[in-house]
Amino acid sequence: MAVTMAEISKLRTMTGAGMMDCKNALTEAENDFEKAIEIIRKKGQAVAAKRSDREASEGCVLAAAKDGFAAVLALKCETDFVAKNADFIALTQSILNVALASKPGNIEELNALKIDGKAVSDLIVERIGVTGEKMELDYYEFVQGGSTSAYIHPGNKLATLVAFAEENAEYEIIRGIAMHIAAMAPVAIDESAVPQKVKDNELAVAIEKTKMELVSKEVEVALKKAGINPTHVDTEAHIESNMAKGWITAEEAAKAREIKETVVAEKTATLPDQKVNNIAAGRMAKFFKEYTLLEQKYEGGGEEAGKITVKELLAKKHLTCIAFKRVTLNQE
Repeated sequence: MAVTMAEISKLRTMTGAGMMDCKNALTEAENDFEKAIEIIRKKGQAVAAKRSDREASEGCVLAAAKDGFAAVLALKCETDFVAKNADFIALTQSILNVALASKPGNIEELNALKIDGKAVSDLIVERIGVTGEKMELDYYEFVQGGSTSAYIHPGNKLATLVAFAEENAEYEIIRGIAMHIAAMAPVAIDESAVPQKVKDNELAVAIEKTKMELVSKEVEVALKKAGINPTHVDTEAHIESNMAKGWITAEEAAKAREIKETVVAEKTATLPDQKVNNIAAGRMAKFFKEYTLLEQKYEGGGEEAGKITVKELLAKKHLTCIAFKRVTLNQE
């Protein structure tokens, strides 16, 4: 099955992997994106964590909070020129305003709401007629709580929402948390809120990476014992290049290949499960520390920034975070 450039670009956006890596993964997975993502992640070529952010080429992202309700939406278009147009931004703002007022439960309900007698979906179509560009309401989410906050990063490409159980929370603190979410991109509030599928994928990657590293160390030891510099034979391309330069002989190259093949086969079959699982568990603990909101170092500004975790800050302020959303049109 042929792989198209559009599919390759989509997978690059989803994973952050290189073009050829994406092409090879899609080919191997027979264009199944879930399988292709898994292939890339196991090879260590994807970004550390799969984000839940919605991404698009261009558009305007706005967010706002009012009376315990906060909403974020993205109106998508084709070019940055249109995205920065004042009328386009105004349309996005008017849609956000009606969302705050009516609190629709989903994007379909939001599209059906009326502004000055016209449905949101019809207003978008009218704007298409003006610009000649395809547009769509690409994303809409909301949070509710005793207190809520919203943050829009300069440029209207990234926005966040956060909700707390307590009422009348200190504005600077909850806005700081919203800014932190924008900067640090957590995947969930805490470990228990991370989707099981994400946990399973991360654990599989951690185990595979651990096995590769342990085997690689054994190969390196064996090569050094044979008097061969491991960096000269780490890839087949390096072997060929270094032979051409005279840095290694054909005999050394052959010996290196034999050692690598033998050691990899032997050590892969005899790796101690307990050791692998312990190292993988450590990697998972690091993942939860880096990618769950409460465990992250607070980076929302003020004197507490970089000194304590979000969990510690919220405990100090007697606040309980119950939900957050983050949407970006940037490729990260």
